Amino acid sequence: MSEEFVLVVNGAEFTIAAEPARSLLEVLRDELDLTGTKYGCGEGQCGACTVLLAGTPVRSCRLPVGAVEGKAIRTIEGLANGEQLHPVQQAFLEETALQCGYCTPGMILASVALLERERAPSQARIREALQGHICRCGTHPRIEMAIARAAAAQREAGR
Repeated sequence: MSEEFVLVVNGAEFTIAAEPARSLLEVLRDELDLTGTKYGCGEGQCGACTVLLAGTPVRSCRLPVGAVEGKAIRTIEGLANGEQLHPVQQAFLEETALQCGYCTPGMILASVALLERERAPSQARIREALQGHICRCGTHPRIEMAIARAAAAQREAGR
């Protein structure tokens, strides 16, 4: 039986009707048309469905919408400021850290969460933050360089 939920996604409130056990991923994609979050394995193992929940990376394919009401949800669509990309997005472009782009939104969001916690993460911490994010194109070395570049850019900008 459907219930109404108020979701706070990318700073905006949305009231949606859904089964409480329906996945946040399905609601984001099907109800809110936020398709940057991807369906990968459906088991929370690949990272393609990662979003930030109150600043923490979570797998939206395994998270019931009933568990997130009123909590701040951030998707890839909520990172850019108008036409200005988030520093992590910009660094991914500059380092050519994406090919097919399927895993990219989840990796970018995990990276944003890392850089919000740590201003200058080591390569080991970057790798730890990306643990469980699968990139079939094999661009992990460039992704790591992009995160280091974004961290440096944010420090230079005083963030």
